[in-house]
Amino acid sequence: MLLHNYPVSTLLFSCMLPRKYQTVICIAVIYIALLYVLIICSNSVIVYLIYIHKNLHEPMYIFIAALLFNCVLYSTTVYPKFLIDFLSKEQIVSYYACIFQYFMFYTLGGTEFLLLAIMAFDRYVSICKPLRYPTIMTKTTVNTFLILAWFLPAVHSAVSATLAAEGKICNSNLKGIFCNNAVFTLQCVRSKTLAVFGVFCLLNLAILPMLFTVFTYANIFLISYQRCKTFRRKAAETCIPHLLVLISFSYLAAYDIVIARVDSYFSKTARFIMTLQIFLYHPLFNPFIYGLKMKEISKHLKHFCSIKV
Repeated sequence: MLLHNYPVSTLLFSCMLPRKYQTVICIAVIYIALLYVLIICSNSVIVYLIYIHKNLHEPMYIFIAALLFNCVLYSTTVYPKFLIDFLSKEQIVSYYACIFQYFMFYTLGGTEFLLLAIMAFDRYVSICKPLRYPTIMTKTTVNTFLILAWFLPAVHSAVSATLAAEGKICNSNLKGIFCNNAVFTLQCVRSKTLAVFGVFCLLNLAILPMLFTVFTYANIFLISYQRCKTFRRKAAETCIPHLLVLISFSYLAAYDIVIARVDSYFSKTARFIMTLQIFLYHPLFNPFIYGLKMKEISKHLKHFCSIKV
């Protein structure tokens, strides 16, 4: 199908596998559908456990529940449309639907970075200033943090999406399998305003929160190193899971930025496989880390599984 047969308001995903790979596509659909169900179930179970057990109604676990809920939304932004495209003869989407997916993808991505920064602050206060913890991490503070974690990225992404929607597009061939920052390659002229604002968003929603998180955990480990062995163990048990999640998501964020700039050097199949890495495994990584590494959650999870079995 020639691209000029499509109206400019409709985009064609060019990195999907060709239809000749019918067997591979069938296997991929089954695998991705099962993975999506597993992501929804694993994240939802831990959120449910935190909700029903009062001893988990503490700021740290509330933030974990928010992070896992965000993972469910993040996956839902990509997986359903991705599966529909796999099963369709033509992988197309309207330009404004693509902009909406772009908005949701980067809003939820920014939220994850902010939640990880908030969790780092919570751990710092809990471990390094335990006597002040109840007065600092009040219910009002927790609610404010949660609102800001979703509101600030939404505002940033809304401005970026609006600027992108107003730009004139001269190409309907999107080099990707979903609408990430590759959508800007469709525009006739790259907007300098959009480029500058994109850097501003990257600093506010990714780089600064990541640096704050790393700096905060570095402080926690430095302080814990000067304390007793029990204190160091407690610090490691609560901080290492958060750091693992931060490393995983930071890698994916960097990957998302790089892939849009180097994908022209790879074949269609290579770009397809590389782009999959952005959203395929991380939403499953979070519940695995928190379900196994956080003692209280792990205890309730084992009890929940024993009842179901």
